[in-house]
Amino acid sequence: MKLSKMTALLAMSVAMPAAATELEVTHWWTSGGEAAAVAELAKAFDASGDKWVDGAIAGGGGTARPIMISRITGGDPMGATQFNHGQQALELVEAGLMLDLTDVAEANNWKEVVYPPSLLDACTVDGKIYCAPVNIHSPEWLWLSNKVYEDLGLPVPTNWDEFVASAPAVRDAGKLPLALGDQPWQSNLAFGAMQIAVAGLDAWKAVNVDKNMDVAAGPEYAKVFEAAAAARELAKGSAVQDWNQATNLVITDQAAGQIMGDWAQGEFQVAGEVAGKDYTCLPGLGLNEYISTGGDAFYFPKLDDPEKEAAQKRLAAQLVSPEVQVAFNLKKGSLPIRGDIDLSAANDCMKKGLEILAGGNIVPSGDMVWSPDVQKQNEDLMVEFWKSDMPAADAHAKWVENLKSGL
Repeated sequence: MKLSKMTALLAMSVAMPAAATELEVTHWWTSGGEAAAVAELAKAFDASGDKWVDGAIAGGGGTARPIMISRITGGDPMGATQFNHGQQALELVEAGLMLDLTDVAEANNWKEVVYPPSLLDACTVDGKIYCAPVNIHSPEWLWLSNKVYEDLGLPVPTNWDEFVASAPAVRDAGKLPLALGDQPWQSNLAFGAMQIAVAGLDAWKAVNVDKNMDVAAGPEYAKVFEAAAAARELAKGSAVQDWNQATNLVITDQAAGQIMGDWAQGEFQVAGEVAGKDYTCLPGLGLNEYISTGGDAFYFPKLDDPEKEAAQKRLAAQLVSPEVQVAFNLKKGSLPIRGDIDLSAANDCMKKGLEILAGGNIVPSGDMVWSPDVQKQNEDLMVEFWKSDMPAADAHAKWVENLKSGL
């Protein structure tokens, strides 16, 4: 009885501030759709009596993470910071620089409501929880402009193979078959999406979970690299830098499609596009409808200020709350990290993702199964591959070498 009363008091304390406290929150959400989504987090925190001080860093995670880490290790920590699910903050946690949120998690039943459990497992170190997950993002989606195909008198493709077959007609019509931005992570994302779609789930698990290097070097993955080489041809002429610029090529019907994560939905939404009418989304590139459970979580650097620490815990609890989960994810295009909330307002694409999630057709993200070093090596390889005429077989061999370095 005594323990339950203490738990109830803690839940109240993280929800009801005695006085407003400012917290700087760093993140890399700067596109139109992302800004609309993060505004929901700020609005909720401000409405609760505290103050969200926005610390957006342009350029994506690859640009933002080193800045965030440098500030934390250099003695200039922010109140909260975004990282992806996985191992990105592990060294900071192990160095004792991150706030333990286990009391908040227990008071708000995170282990019972957060799904899949891997989201909390990814930031649990020595039995203690160090992050507040906010969404599930999956990169394995193909986004298509319905109008491009309607103008050509062609049916909208239902999978990657049909998309590739339609590419010559798209190119002949003066349109770009595949939009791809020039940021390094985008080519790496496209390749990652092809892994499950082309190689299949069993081969993906053998390589990424079981670390079977014979499968990695085998015929299933040779097909993945051949598909990537074909996609490289389809993307020629895609002279944009940022991912949302590539998405805009699809929105404005200048390009037929884009391989991009479900955060692209935020851009379509801001542009007034309707899922299923103006654009089509194919999870798993329409070949294998599995999604990886990547996404975003917030970590809270240790601060030498009891009032700010209390505000950090209030924000952590709020990020996982049902109301914030609905408001944020509807704008972000991502899936919620809890299955007990009302998402009746979800659009056609979000419903597809929710069905896949509910059916258990999920795999861990690359951040969860490979070290940052291996991921960086493969990102560099993908940049070289997509920007050159490197043969698929050569890229395949180098990729296997990179994986072996992480064993």
